[in-house]
Amino acid sequence: MSNLFDSDSPTNLAEYSVSELSGSIKRTVETAFDQVRVRGEISGYRGPHSSGHAYFALKDDRARIDAVIWKTTFSRLKFRPEEGMEVIATGKVTTFPGSSKYQIVIETLEPAGAGALMALIEERKRKLGAEGLFDAARKKRLPFMPKVIGVVTSPTGAVIRDILHRISDRFPVHVLVWPVKVQGEGSGEEVANAIRGFNGLEPAGAVPRPDVLIVARGGGSLEDLWSFNDEIVVRAAAESRIPLISAVGHETDWTLIDYAADVRAPTPTGAAEMAVPVKAELDAQLAALAARLQGCMSRQMDQRRQSVRGLMRALPSLDQLLALPRRRFDEAAAGLGRGLELNTVNKRRGFERVAAHLRPDVLSNRIAERRQRLNERMLRAERMVERLIDRSTSRVQRAEAILASLPARLKTQTDRSRERLGNLSRHADTAIRHQLTRARAELSAQDRVLQSLSYKNVLKRGYAVIRDDEDKPVSQAAGLSAGAAVSIEFADGRIGAVTTEGGMPPASAKKRSAKPAEPTKQGSLF
Repeated sequence: MSNLFDSDSPTNLAEYSVSELSGSIKRTVETAFDQVRVRGEISGYRGPHSSGHAYFALKDDRARIDAVIWKTTFSRLKFRPEEGMEVIATGKVTTFPGSSKYQIVIETLEPAGAGALMALIEERKRKLGAEGLFDAARKKRLPFMPKVIGVVTSPTGAVIRDILHRISDRFPVHVLVWPVKVQGEGSGEEVANAIRGFNGLEPAGAVPRPDVLIVARGGGSLEDLWSFNDEIVVRAAAESRIPLISAVGHETDWTLIDYAADVRAPTPTGAAEMAVPVKAELDAQLAALAARLQGCMSRQMDQRRQSVRGLMRALPSLDQLLALPRRRFDEAAAGLGRGLELNTVNKRRGFERVAAHLRPDVLSNRIAERRQRLNERMLRAERMVERLIDRSTSRVQRAEAILASLPARLKTQTDRSRERLGNLSRHADTAIRHQLTRARAELSAQDRVLQSLSYKNVLKRGYAVIRDDEDKPVSQAAGLSAGAAVSIEFADGRIGAVTTEGGMPPASAKKRSAKPAEPTKQGSLF
């Protein structure tokens, strides 16, 4: 600061530099507004900066003030700021000398009454409900008797002790606890990560996958339960493939996770009662069912026994069933002796009749007849063998004669084949010459036809072919313009020419030498 009584100053006013004036204003503002409460609507909020600080503005219908929340303060907030939310900010007002602006450094932030939070909850509820996250068709049924239960809650509160105690009383099962914060900054992300973490476990892994999940927290104010209204928590609950029970707060407390969960429990203890049945009741019910089953089996056996007895009374007795077969057996036994005697007599008579024909002379005659037949057959067989030998010998002799004459026959056949081959060769040569003669005659005839159809014959009669500079024939005068270079082909050669507009050629063309152009060489068409 310069001297107040500087002789060079025309007045008695003190002279400040820009930095001194800005610093003085900053100290004055911070001293006068070191602790203020400001109510306004959040504007321009885009979330935390990469540095962790949050920059936005507070406004009402007539004014606007910049605001900043430092990183350390932002992590301690009970809820996250959102665009358009009406809040009450507590902090101090300071200036920013670099741009002559002032702002409020927020130390605490709270919603402007429960009405604002409820309005925000209703808006989120309408948004998520429109996406179908609260539809009853998406909700899953709880398993009747789960083997593993997963609990997402604080590990140090009374909630987990109440749940474990209630489950052990009703039906002891394996309980997995995923410890999380249930309020404060970052609690919503921890709850959502816990739900997704339980869903990510393998059914047969080292850590068993729960059959049902319980997300629990004790009672509290609306701000204390605000983490369970976060959109990330609601979406994680709706996406859970494991049936989920929401047990947040008391029976009168409602959060958005209650709408997305498969079942909403009034209290954490009620969630434990919903998750498992009562083992004693099941044992009693099982004993009652077993008694009923035993009684049913006894009554069924009695009914079947009475039915069998009724059927037995309708059946005839054993004596009645065996009376007729016994009588038949007695009659057969009485006639068996006489039958055996008669059968023996008949067999003896048949044997005597056969024995009467078995005399020695009859047997000798039959043996002599059989021996004679055998000798005759042996003689016939010997003669047949001799004839077969004679035939085979004659065949062998004929084959030897044929083999002896085979070289001469082969030579004769070879000479005949060679002579036939020479005749065929001569006939082939003659046929080829005749074919070539006919082909030459046909080719000459086609050449004559081609020559008669050639445009050269037309040129010989005094006509000419006019071609343009691209050597293409011109058939109409409209295809040429005045001064165009053309070539005219006559029967004996080509000449160059230039076109004019009139019908008569120019005088200079008449005086030209009428020296005929050298005929162009044209190759044969073939």
